[in-house]
Amino acid sequence: MIRGAVAKAAGIVALVGALFVGAPMARAADSGAVPSATAAAASSAGVVNLNQAKPDELELLPGIGPAKAKKIVEYRTQHPFRKTEELTKVKGIGRKTFGKLRPYLTLQGPTTLKSEPRN
Repeated sequence: MIRGAVAKAAGIVALVGALFVGAPMARAADSGAVPSATAAAASSAGVVNLNQAKPDELELLPGIGPAKAKKIVEYRTQHPFRKTEELTKVKGIGRKTFGKLRPYLTLQGPTTLKSEPRN
């Protein structure tokens, strides 16, 4: 009973957060978290499609330079990404780096990030 109430409250909080922050509601519901300001900023800044982005587009991501962009392209050639979390399998990209990149990553649609986001 308590779990049901907590889940219902989380859904309401996600709905209210989506309305006021403008973040996608489905993403909040899927993760169980309230949309963050970082996620909202990323959605307005744009995203990078991990499976389609060219190296220069990957370099727009915070902390990704030419060497890491090359490693990402080499990795995805052998193992196309099925989840954004798989980026941590690329040497040099750990959980901390992934946490900073997560709001800017997608596996669907075009790359829309046009400049390096400000922190």
